[in-house]
Amino acid sequence: MKVIGLTGGIATGKSTVSQYLISKGYEVIDADLVAREVVEVGQPGLVALVQSFGSSILTVDGQLDRKRLGTLIFSDVPKRQMVNELLHPYIFERIRRKREQSNQAILFIDMPLLFEVGYEKQVDEVWLVYVSKDVQLTRLMERDSLSMDLAKERLSSQWPIEQKRQLVTTIIDNSGSVKATYQQVEQALLKLKD
Repeated sequence: MKVIGLTGGIATGKSTVSQYLISKGYEVIDADLVAREVVEVGQPGLVALVQSFGSSILTVDGQLDRKRLGTLIFSDVPKRQMVNELLHPYIFERIRRKREQSNQAILFIDMPLLFEVGYEKQVDEVWLVYVSKDVQLTRLMERDSLSMDLAKERLSSQWPIEQKRQLVTTIIDNSGSVKATYQQVEQALLKLKD
């Protein structure tokens, strides 16, 4: 099995590429979805968060209040690192199990923070969905209705896209049309099959 890490920054269009791959019959493990699964009610990830941050991060029905937790950790780097240290083992273990269960010749793992968490060592290739920082900033402001300052703050929580660009096997430039992006994905898939 060949395992491809699919990454990109906020608002680069990674979801567009993931959905296209799924529509073509490829299996894509979504790390963000796995991260949500490990903090569902009754899961050890949620228990670990409550032990560290208290029950104020829960909704009245015992679910994780993502907005509340986000407010607590967004601009507090040590707390954000603590959340990562608590949850990453559960996330990586669940991804490992999904990888083992897959019978696909090619498996994609959609992981926005692939480099930030060192997961590039666990995959055979890394594909980056790329747009320039200016395009990324504009898309993020439009998509999430953010001011420029808030959008820049969100972008600063990830490695710069240009830094990631230097470390990947394949770049999917998503600055143009969706059709052009899909054509690049098809070219990259052909190279995989060679």
